[in-house]
Amino acid sequence: MEACYACYAENGLHGTGIRALAEASGVSPSSLYTYFDDLDDLIVQSTAHCMAKVEDEFMAKAPTSPADIERFVDEIPYWTAKCHGSKYRLMYQVYTHPKYAGHGHEFFAGVDGRYTEYAKQLAPTLGIPHEVITPLIFIFVRACVHFALFEDEFYLKSQMSVLKAGVALFIEKYRGA
Repeated sequence: MEACYACYAENGLHGTGIRALAEASGVSPSSLYTYFDDLDDLIVQSTAHCMAKVEDEFMAKAPTSPADIERFVDEIPYWTAKCHGSKYRLMYQVYTHPKYAGHGHEFFAGVDGRYTEYAKQLAPTLGIPHEVITPLIFIFVRACVHFALFEDEFYLKSQMSVLKAGVALFIEKYRGA
């Protein structure tokens, strides 16, 4: 799925046929049909798989302490743009296409639960309740994705400065609670 997704990211959805996908995957075209109903099924499944993997990589870099938050906020948007910008562009192309929009709704509904679980993992480390961390993750991820898509430094820096200040206030608030 990752090889197919990378092939789509490089060549576009419309410029990529079954032969190119099979070649990128190192299998025969008929082998792909063993695992996927058709090209649409491959597009949907590879998009969901690869984007979930990107989320896991993202959260593996999560701050390990309150003091580590600044490193995380400063480093991750640039890492995201460098390593995953083309994947985000393809994801939005897939999930905004009328043919796949329902799958996009399903994927993003799952994002809510996954980010809440990440927040629950971070709560003991940061000393902030997960109900507060979850929306901060949403804001942070959206700013990172926006930067990966458009390299809008002004937007990124304004979002990151507000996040840093907000997190500092929350840490202070809950440390004293």
